[in-house]
Amino acid sequence: MQESALSTIGLPVALAIIMLGLGLHLRVDDFRRIWREPRAVLVGLGCQAILLPAICFGLVKAFAMPPELAVGMMLLAASPGGTTANLYSHLFKGDVALNISLTAINSVLAIVTIPLIVNLSLELFMGQQQYVPLQFRKTLEVIVLILTPVAIGMFIHARFPATSRRMDKPVKIASALILFVLIMAIMVRERGNLAEYFRQAGLAALVFNLASMFIGYYAGRLARLGEAQSRAIAFEIGVHNGTLAIFLALAILNNSAMSVPAAIYSVIMFITAAGFGWWVTRKRPAGAAVAGTHRG
Repeated sequence: MQESALSTIGLPVALAIIMLGLGLHLRVDDFRRIWREPRAVLVGLGCQAILLPAICFGLVKAFAMPPELAVGMMLLAASPGGTTANLYSHLFKGDVALNISLTAINSVLAIVTIPLIVNLSLELFMGQQQYVPLQFRKTLEVIVLILTPVAIGMFIHARFPATSRRMDKPVKIASALILFVLIMAIMVRERGNLAEYFRQAGLAALVFNLASMFIGYYAGRLARLGEAQSRAIAFEIGVHNGTLAIFLALAILNNSAMSVPAAIYSVIMFITAAGFGWWVTRKRPAGAAVAGTHRG
């Protein structure tokens, strides 16, 4: 999909809209939470930055995935959560304020972790001859496309709260439509290889998704966090910003096959996250999750 209208115009605009939507829910105080509640934030960040890439690498090896799909899976592991994670946390009585803070901090950390994980993955899986590192200019593009619309959204949220509220629903709808269109475009683009890609990456994406949510949840419980905080971490690291991973694969790395795991995962996670939320609310009464759900 090199130099196509989708990768050069559509994808950057799509990502900007989604990151703007994230910014509409953020305030500066969300970044300060790490000092007020360091344990919850550090558990979430540790799961995202250390555990997820390690688990994903193990799955890629265990499933003997082809190099391009392996890099695509690692791209997915490096991508932070998004506004969909916040929605699921709200629906299933998680600590939404913690979700918002984790998403904010992870989105900033991603400007370092994504290039690092992508370059290591390319070197490990693509081999010396095919290895093309994520160049500095491309890294700057990612930074600008992640942080600029988030900052604009935060500014609107802080200075024009009524406008922010009016924009929220249309931006959410646009974000969902954008992800759907991206997935469909990838499916059409790769239709000749689709069945084989699902065979090679579908089960790995499903296992990774389920493992992410359960590990996030039980990491919180082992750290003696509240039920609501544990649910928030589970959704934060289990419901990824698939659009960012797809953007990196198509627009930055110019490889549509690498976008397939993120597309498959993005379809799976809507179903599995709902199932996980149903399981965890049945497992523990709703009242057990109330603590920590308010936004301070």
